[in-house]
Amino acid sequence: MFISADAIAAFVLAAELGSFSAAARRLGKRQSTISETIANLEIDLGVTLFERGGRQPQLTAAGQRLLPAARQTLAAQDSLQLEAQLLAGGLEPRLTLVLSDTFHTGDFEAMLSEFAERFPTLELECLVGEQEDVLALLQSGRAQLGLLTALAAYPADIASCSLPRPADTALYVAAGHALARQDTVTAAHLRQHRELRLKTYQDSPVADNGGLCWSAPSYLLLMEMALHGFGWAELPDWLVARYGAGLHALPVAGWPRRQRIDAVWARPRPLGAAAAWVLQRLLTPPAA
Repeated sequence: MFISADAIAAFVLAAELGSFSAAARRLGKRQSTISETIANLEIDLGVTLFERGGRQPQLTAAGQRLLPAARQTLAAQDSLQLEAQLLAGGLEPRLTLVLSDTFHTGDFEAMLSEFAERFPTLELECLVGEQEDVLALLQSGRAQLGLLTALAAYPADIASCSLPRPADTALYVAAGHALARQDTVTAAHLRQHRELRLKTYQDSPVADNGGLCWSAPSYLLLMEMALHGFGWAELPDWLVARYGAGLHALPVAGWPRRQRIDAVWARPRPLGAAAAWVLQRLLTPPAA
């Protein structure tokens, strides 16, 4: 029995998005194509995956049982496809990467030196984005590979793998800020001062915090706000160490925190040879 990757992706996306039409829009296909693909998958598997009697399709008990295995199958296909791209060597005409400020640029700079020698004529573009903005750039085709602070879950059309070096973040304020003079800072203390919060373009509006919140779509801009004394912010430690002289780490319980960094790409757009090489290079643990 042969089960196509497209059928598995359609099943997972329809389950996650709650409708065949939403899965069709995400995959750039007609709803009728998705419906037929899933119906054929049900025939191949010998089980009914969705109940279609209501307004929207609902997963059956069999569909719920098979969904985790379908996600694992997609992940295995991602690994196979990545290895195949490296062996095939088909070079894309242009590579666009979108990077989070949580990703340590020291690793990136070391990789770029090798990249320039291996792909001397390839056009390279680097964008900065965070969280859901990174996913949106990949899903639209604007970028091929992204690096971001790991999310709890990803859409079915996004593949991911974790990088070996995590990121450390802490809460910072300007050295002259009132919070910087306290030996211990609690959540109650933080609520009395303005929070500088990361908010991507894709985020929903945040709950009202009594006006004690400013937001920005990048950690670099949040760091600039903190340096001017406008409030406190969660920031990557490496970014502060390199560019944030004058900031003070707050002694708050539970901080600093270690964050996993994930590489992500869109499954419907397989990585080219250069993007696959970059990913493999970044997955190599940094030298001690």
